[in-house]
Amino acid sequence: MKVKTILGAAASAFLLCTSGANAACNKMEKVTAVWLPIMQTTAYYVALEEKLFEKACIEIVSTKMEAPNQIIDALIAERADFGPPGAAAGIAMIAESKFPGKLRVFGLQGGGVAVDRINDGLIVKPGSPIKSFADLKGKSLGHVPGIQWRTISRHMVRSAGLDPDTDVKLVDLAVAMQVPAVVGGTVDATLSLEPVGSIAVASGKAARAMTNPVARVIADPFYSGASLLTTKFLKERPDVARKVVAIIDEATDLVNAGFTKYKPILTRYTAIKDDQLEFLAQPYLRAFKDLNETDIKSYQALVDVFIKEGVMAGPMNVKDKLLAKSDLGN
Repeated sequence: MKVKTILGAAASAFLLCTSGANAACNKMEKVTAVWLPIMQTTAYYVALEEKLFEKACIEIVSTKMEAPNQIIDALIAERADFGPPGAAAGIAMIAESKFPGKLRVFGLQGGGVAVDRINDGLIVKPGSPIKSFADLKGKSLGHVPGIQWRTISRHMVRSAGLDPDTDVKLVDLAVAMQVPAVVGGTVDATLSLEPVGSIAVASGKAARAMTNPVARVIADPFYSGASLLTTKFLKERPDVARKVVAIIDEATDLVNAGFTKYKPILTRYTAIKDDQLEFLAQPYLRAFKDLNETDIKSYQALVDVFIKEGVMAGPMNVKDKLLAKSDLGN
């Protein structure tokens, strides 16, 4: 049986048996994953397509969710074992502030100016006078539904010198409705996650007034997504949890090295269509083994915004919420 060893700065070794499709498993471990159909989740799609879980004798119960809070609710209620890349980084820490010790973070996803990866954009009509958040006074701004992106949107408006309670109308908008809302005039602009911006710009129906505005204000790089394990899963089945982390790390490496190769599988898991693939921007994905001080400081900056905006109690040190090498028995 072939044994792959995954080495990294944060984890010296993950041992994962991967003998191929015909591997004989004495026991298949059932693991429940809850995920969102977004770009940040690409490493999970690759892990499924490459059958990395099966090769490690893991049977995945894969449950697609429609909103970020549904993922965190399922993890906190222990109805699922892990949230693959793309789980809401901010909501996860709000949950941790209310139910300490329930979750561990083992990866981050987003984008940034310096790393040349697009995570979000301020989307407007072509020719719109809106060039920045400072131009939104008296106007409406759509955003991904839920407390994470409402809080980020409020902070972005406030950072531009406006009052999010009186100067700008914030509107929850499902991802699929964001560009139609801008085009139809329901809202004046949206703060949208990829691939909304890339597809909108390519269609000519909308434009980016700003690229990666959140990274320019909160932290660069900026991470809105996270990979999460429940501590229950980690404590009760550490060997299986170790395999899951290793698999997601391996899949993250595959995506980072071969995004063009793996783009076509996005049409099987997201609303992206074949004729839109060429316009997609590559996400910035950070594996557990690669997380560094820059990543941690960036995540801390997001958490500090949530505390400042009053949606969670503080202080909170995100280092205490990250998966540690010792958690995996290494």
